[in-house]
Amino acid sequence: MKKLEFSIEIQASKEKVWETLWNDETYRKWTATFIRGSYIEGELREGKEVRFLTPGEHGLFGVVEKLVPYKIMHFKHYGEVLDGVSQEKTFGDEGIEYYDLEEIENGTRLIITLNTVEEYITYFTNSFPRAMNMIKELAEA
Repeated sequence: MKKLEFSIEIQASKEKVWETLWNDETYRKWTATFIRGSYIEGELREGKEVRFLTPGEHGLFGVVEKLVPYKIMHFKHYGEVLDGVSQEKTFGDEGIEYYDLEEIENGTRLIITLNTVEEYITYFTNSFPRAMNMIKELAEA
């Protein structure tokens, strides 16, 4: 897997950025840059299982690995969900998606780190900057 990292500076408090990331309504807005209708199923609490789904119930399943409110949301992805059914755990320890918020002078720096397979590098390299710009727009509004 290849590690990708993206960051953006947002002129909003870390609390506002956090709410933009994880509130269901705004989550659906910024993740629409990937696939319209994307949503999270499960409880965003450390140690709890979550599923990242699209209409048609395809996506990923995993766990909230680490959560520090307004600072850290780290997910460990285990595998894929197809037609609503979690498949075998195939990602091992490498399936990560990390959201880290740092307070800066004019607001918040959002850093997103993920590991992906070769075939999705171009997709994520193009998609995540669009998603982060949407997060910025929503948080600064």
